[in-house]
Amino acid sequence: MLKENERDRFIERKKKEILKASKLPNSKITVYGRVKSINSIYRKTFLRGKTLDEIYDFFALRIIVDDIKDCYNLLGVIHDLFTPIPRRFKDYISTPKPNMYQSLHTTVIDKDGIPFEVQIRTWEMHQTAENGIAAHWKYKLGFTRIVNNKKAKELDDNINRIKDVLKAQIDTDDSTDIIRNIRNDFSQHDVYVFSPKGDVFSLPQDSTVIDLAYLIHTEVGNHMVGAKVDHRIVPIDYKLNTGEICEILTQKDSHPRRDWLDICKTSSARSKIRQWFKHEKRDENIIEGKMMLERELKRSNISLTDEGLEELLQFMLKKNKFNTVEDLYASIGYGGIQLWKVLPRIKEEYNTKFKKDEETEPVIIQKTPKRKNSNSGVVVEGMEDCLVKFAQCCNPLPGDEIIGYITRGFGVSIHKRHCTNIPEDLTKVEEPERYVNVRWEENINDSFHSTLEIICSDRTGVLADVTIALSSMRIFINSLNSRSIGEGRAIVTATIDVFNREHLDTIIKRLQSLNEVISIKRF
Repeated sequence: MLKENERDRFIERKKKEILKASKLPNSKITVYGRVKSINSIYRKTFLRGKTLDEIYDFFALRIIVDDIKDCYNLLGVIHDLFTPIPRRFKDYISTPKPNMYQSLHTTVIDKDGIPFEVQIRTWEMHQTAENGIAAHWKYKLGFTRIVNNKKAKELDDNINRIKDVLKAQIDTDDSTDIIRNIRNDFSQHDVYVFSPKGDVFSLPQDSTVIDLAYLIHTEVGNHMVGAKVDHRIVPIDYKLNTGEICEILTQKDSHPRRDWLDICKTSSARSKIRQWFKHEKRDENIIEGKMMLERELKRSNISLTDEGLEELLQFMLKKNKFNTVEDLYASIGYGGIQLWKVLPRIKEEYNTKFKKDEETEPVIIQKTPKRKNSNSGVVVEGMEDCLVKFAQCCNPLPGDEIIGYITRGFGVSIHKRHCTNIPEDLTKVEEPERYVNVRWEENINDSFHSTLEIICSDRTGVLADVTIALSSMRIFINSLNSRSIGEGRAIVTATIDVFNREHLDTIIKRLQSLNEVISIKRF
């Protein structure tokens, strides 16, 4: 075995011998050389069961020329110059590999008995080997050999971006999802935004502050609680525009939210969010995934016991190579499996396995009772399947005393009983029959908008403090703004998503613990 300095000299000697024998000008031939790494030797000897005597490519030379005819001419020169080893020649030019890889491979021995491998290819073949089939298109379009060609540079950038998108798809086998992500990441007009330090970031059009946070660094995205654009707080779904200065606000104990998957634009950000939930929140993923599946099944009027549901999902366990149904729930929970794509197959499986046995197996199959007089979590007495909407003047929440008002053409409007737009004495109104009794359903999983008016000290950063406090409670912020009212005070108006009155009271108590907050009232 040659020593390190001897190995390098061996490679240089062979390069010079080949260049001299080829009789081609230096502008039309390029020769590279390399010594096989320790890791590659290990993989061949231990993992593939090879002995050191069976490894012929300790040393390798790669020759790149302009034309295919030069490849075969050089092959003859190599075989005249050195002794070829039988059965060690492969012609991938006349018979390319399925991935379009092309090259001539031969193994030869020099006069000192040292074997080495030689690969001969054209520049087009070399680009295809290095960058894949996209590089082949690039050559066919005639871009590669054009110096300073703008389109060539754009195509180079796009090839690299395709690589990045494909690397990000480590948690999905869905080809349509990959295609959608590539399309999203290749919008016609990118936006360019600045960090407060002056760094420039390029993002696809309609990218949000979430996408920027994950582009800066994975940990920045994972700990983001909000963002400032041009020195003002913006909502988490704010779409960035060219020329804006964006500052990402982070907090050590903060982490991503599931709804970010629907907000972010780039596949890279979506993949990193899924990765966080996959590794950090398995128990939560299982619960979330099961709830998501049961909610979709309920919408499809499918009701099963736990045993029946597990039996129904066996085909998905086999297809995705999951060991348990909990693995399947976890994958649904963090977004590895998208329900809207697999639900048609689940319905088909249900109709095949269970639908015919509805009457004979009541223990497994339970008919879902039809929910009457219900819409959006509210039951309207005396009416079935009527349109229900929540009044924006009072934004009622589960737990509030409510009343319904029959509108003309827009269904029943739900108000708080003590809303300023509802008379106290309904017997004295002109059309009392338009007021109807309504009540909340027992179990409501939906969220509702609620607006808070927060009086606080007027100082720099108070809006950021409110944002951080809400984000730490995992509250979705629909809108957030502030204005000064004088005397050192400001009003912060926040519209957030809550589940019920009790949930809202908890949020208010948490916000009241902030030093800057003077008072809070429901708007």
